[in-house]
Order: sequence, then structure tokens, then C-alpha cells
Amino acid sequence: MLHWTLVFLVIALIAAFLGFSGVAGTAASIAQVLFVIFLVIWLISFISRRRSI
Repeated sequence: MLHWTLVFLVIALIAAFLGFSGVAGTAASIAQVLFVIFLVIWLISFISRRRSI
């Protein structure tokens, strides 16, 4: 999941550099959503692992 976040972030940066603002905005939004999902899944995993010990 974090891999895809970084991929879309790189796409957004390249598109912004080349002047494709619509593509850059879309890719940046996707990267933000995936990063939030990654953080939520990681937090749930961290909490559940801590309780099982």
C-alpha cells in the first residue's frame, strides 16, 4: 500500500513539473487517500499486535 502511495506521489510530482495540473492534482489526491488508508491499517495492526502479547 505504501508503495502505491509513493508511486502516485512521484506521478504527481512529474506531472506538476511538466505542467499537467489536472493529472498532478488527481495523482496527489490518490496518494493522499492511499497514505491515510495505509496509516489506518498500520495503526490497527499495531494495536492488535500489542494486545496479543
